[in-house]
Amino acid sequence: MAKETMKKTNSKKGSSAKSASAKTASAKTASSGKKGSRKKKANQKKKRMIIFGVEIFALLALLVGFYVVRQLDKIQKPQVDQKQIEVNEDIQEETVQTMSGYTNIALFGLDTRKAGQLGKGNRSDTMIIASINNDTKEVKLVSVYRDTYLDLTNGKFNKANAAYSAGGPQQAINMLNKNLDLDIQYYVSVDFAALTETVDLLGGIYIDVDEAEITHLNNYTVETSQVTGVNTNKLTQTGLQLLDGVQATSYCRIRYTAGDDFKRTERQREVIIEIVSTAKKADISKINEIVNTVFPMIATNYSNDELLAMAPELMGYDIVDTVGFPFDMETDTISGKGSCVIPVNMENNVRQLHEYLFNNYSYTPSSEIKAISEKITADTGY
Repeated sequence: MAKETMKKTNSKKGSSAKSASAKTASAKTASSGKKGSRKKKANQKKKRMIIFGVEIFALLALLVGFYVVRQLDKIQKPQVDQKQIEVNEDIQEETVQTMSGYTNIALFGLDTRKAGQLGKGNRSDTMIIASINNDTKEVKLVSVYRDTYLDLTNGKFNKANAAYSAGGPQQAINMLNKNLDLDIQYYVSVDFAALTETVDLLGGIYIDVDEAEITHLNNYTVETSQVTGVNTNKLTQTGLQLLDGVQATSYCRIRYTAGDDFKRTERQREVIIEIVSTAKKADISKINEIVNTVFPMIATNYSNDELLAMAPELMGYDIVDTVGFPFDMETDTISGKGSCVIPVNMENNVRQLHEYLFNNYSYTPSSEIKAISEKITADTGY
């Protein structure tokens, strides 16, 4: 009996222990289940937040993209048939390969009295070739003197700036390509108003004005103010000082000091360098303000996609040197053409240009350049 009683007692203890163990296990399972559920919910919430963040970022990027494209749509795009952009046919293959490492853009500053009119009928007061080294992002600027006696592309020789007036940017690009053995495909044109607005929105640029320049600068501000509709003040002193938009534009127009048009092109390149340098230091809101205001005053044949692709690289460009063309020249009056800048030995001038822009010391002028050189000599004696 005693043994049977002990067995029953032990059985009860065992059963009780198993029950307690089961309850503990059950409690742990329940607790673990709750923790797992909470963790799962947290992970789902985190995932939803990540997805939400990505969606917001994508939406903002999309909105910015639409905004930028909308701004680019403000740029004027006069018709330029890319198929009609001409390049001399017998340029040496080595020269073609060398130039392929550079992006050459024609920059035209138009002497128009009506803001925003950037097509043909306007003479290009400024003609600058911006040559960008695609590897180093270094930029060289070459001013082609506006009165240079050149082939306007149709066998008729006259001042180079007449090409834009006769056939707009397309003929002006072709004129540069034909006379210089280049392969320029793109251009950008601006007028007085665009330059004035850009400088003003940047807060002005610093220029060292000398005694020979100040009177002419002040005289030019009268017409520049009339054309742009922007008021200014006369300069009262020489030396390094902050110029506003009208003053800076007027500084670019001075041609009645020593050096005539040659010195004027130096001033134009100086202003471009200062604008680029100042813009690099400006914050994004200031750049956006310039874009809003100035884009409608610009014309180009770059597509929106091409401009968007170029945008990230623009701040990495550095203007490393500038010069004027032709290198060797004389000024003389040509019957029916007036006072012209005459390249002395056009072949050699173009050879120097390719050495300067592309470090191409083995360049040989094409037959087109040789013919143009002979014609200039025959017409002028130089």
